[in-house]
Amino acid sequence: MNPRRDAIRAILGQLGERPVGSQGELLRRLRQRGIRSSQATLSRDMAALGVRRVVGPGGPRYLVAGDDGALPLDPVRRLVASVESNGALVVVRTQASTAAAVARALDEARVPEILGTLAGDDTVFVAPRRAGGGAALAVKLRQLLRAG
Repeated sequence: MNPRRDAIRAILGQLGERPVGSQGELLRRLRQRGIRSSQATLSRDMAALGVRRVVGPGGPRYLVAGDDGALPLDPVRRLVASVESNGALVVVRTQASTAAAVARALDEARVPEILGTLAGDDTVFVAPRRAGGGAALAVKLRQLLRAG
C-alpha cells in the first residue's frame, strides 16, 4: 500500500463534492491531508493509478480508472443524449463540447464490439468491430450509457 496513492484515489473519488481540475489543485488537497509531493512524483502516481483528465460541462477534471484499467463510464453517462445506428455505424449524441470525453471513455472501456471512435463537438461516431454490427452495438451502448 502507498499512502500517497491511496490519498490521491480518495480525493479523486470525491467527484460529487469538489472535482479536481488541475495537478496544482490536487497537490494542494494532498498538502491539506499532510502529504507532500513534487509535481513529477504526482504525475508518476497519477499514471500508475490510471488517472485520466476528462472535460465535462463543469470543465476539466481528473478521474481514476476502474480496477480493470478502463475509465468508468459513470461520469460520462449524463453527457449522452442519444445512441442511434444505421446498422453500419453508431452515432452517440452528447452535450455540446463533450464528445471527446465520451469517445475517450468508450475507447478506454475497451468494449470488445468497438473497433474505434471519432469525436466531433457533440457527436461521436462509433465503428463496430464487425461489419453490420451497428444495431447490436447501439443496443449495448444504450445499456452501458443508459441513453435514449
